[in-house]
Amino acid sequence: MTWYREIAPIRQKMLINVIVMTMLSTLAAVGGSLGTVFGGLAIGLGLGLLAAILSLIIGTMFRAAVSDPYVATVVRMEALAAGDLTSPIEFTNYQDCVGRLTRAMFSFRDAAIKLDRAGEVKMVIDDLGANLADLSNCDLTGRITADYPDDFAVLKNNYNDALDKVRTTVQQVSESAIAIKTGSAEIAQASEDLARRTESNAASLEETSAALVQIDSRIKDSAAASVSTVARADQAMVTVGSGRTTADAAKQAMERVSGSAKGIDSVIEGLDKIAFQTRVLAMNAAVEAGRAGDAGRGFAVVADLVSALAMRAEEEAKRARDQLTVTQSEIFTAVAAVEKVDVALSTILDDVSEVNKLLAGMANDNQAQSMAISEITAAVATMDRSTQQNAAMVEETSAAARNLTQEVGTLANAAAQFKFERRVRNMPVASDRRSAGRAAPPSPAPAAIEPSAPPRLPVATVKSVRAGNGLAVVANNEWADF
Repeated sequence: MTWYREIAPIRQKMLINVIVMTMLSTLAAVGGSLGTVFGGLAIGLGLGLLAAILSLIIGTMFRAAVSDPYVATVVRMEALAAGDLTSPIEFTNYQDCVGRLTRAMFSFRDAAIKLDRAGEVKMVIDDLGANLADLSNCDLTGRITADYPDDFAVLKNNYNDALDKVRTTVQQVSESAIAIKTGSAEIAQASEDLARRTESNAASLEETSAALVQIDSRIKDSAAASVSTVARADQAMVTVGSGRTTADAAKQAMERVSGSAKGIDSVIEGLDKIAFQTRVLAMNAAVEAGRAGDAGRGFAVVADLVSALAMRAEEEAKRARDQLTVTQSEIFTAVAAVEKVDVALSTILDDVSEVNKLLAGMANDNQAQSMAISEITAAVATMDRSTQQNAAMVEETSAAARNLTQEVGTLANAAAQFKFERRVRNMPVASDRRSAGRAAPPSPAPAAIEPSAPPRLPVATVKSVRAGNGLAVVANNEWADF
């Protein structure tokens, strides 16, 4: 029976059924005839009934062995056509047509699974392609919302996570680019202002350096002149001291001349007395000569001459005394003048000494000022060089800030191409750092844009060909007569 049920082909089964049923029919007919002939009608009917019952039992067995596998296979095939890809397929161990059908159903189920899988893959590819198309259009707002099969759930989650991270990154880049653009614009403006102020300071320092060089040169000249003046003052002090010595010598010489004049006055007085006595003697001689008469006439002439000479000597002595008196008066006047000159020279010497001290102090101060001005000049020259270098660096910084502004603007424009929900950020307003009081307003932050997502094409969800795990219900009465 196992061979009949599982191995025998359908034609052999039908042939066996016909043979067995024919044999049973023949056996029933022969049994009924023999029973009637040999045992009567009752025995014939009993044998016929027994043969009919046996035929019914054997027919039922043949029916179950042949029809049940076919009916179950057809029902499972209809369920497979309805989308049931999970229910087990039976009778696969049969070697007859049922086994061939069930094994073919495995191929159909695998094909249906592949088709279902292909539909799922197509749905995933179409939906992912639509999202990637939106992403290629810089739209970062569209997330995958369709229900993906379990095998593609990781792809959906990874895409959404990556999109969220990219959106967050682009949003941060956009906001940072706007902030950097604002800051770089302020830096560029401040650098330009600083460059102008630095250039002005450099020019002022250059002029100051030139003025300090001139002041240093003049102070050095003044210091040299002060030193020369101190030397001249020293010479003047020596000269004044020599003048005082000369004045003292002149005073002493005049005092000696005054003393000599007094001696000369005594001599002149003596000569005056001698002349007077000589004139008296001449008068006496003339008297005596007059007494002598003619004998004394020549002596009288001599006496007259001597008297005249004595008178002349008295007159000259008087003139000499008068002249000497005038000379003494002049000498006294000169001595007084020399004393005044000595006092004046002493005062001048004291004043020149004070002036010399002041000039020496001025010379020292001028030298100290000259050294200080030299140091200041060197420091200003260093500051000038540093300011020039700073000006060059500020120019480079300004150029770099402008380039940064351009680059950040390019970055901001690139980031602005993406569509995402933009947050409103209050950019800090830079404090006014400009001495002129001119504030460079920062570039206003763009208003929050709520871009509407572009209309997305509906992705047709491919429905699974599965119709459930249950077998399709098929009316058994359709196979009642199989």
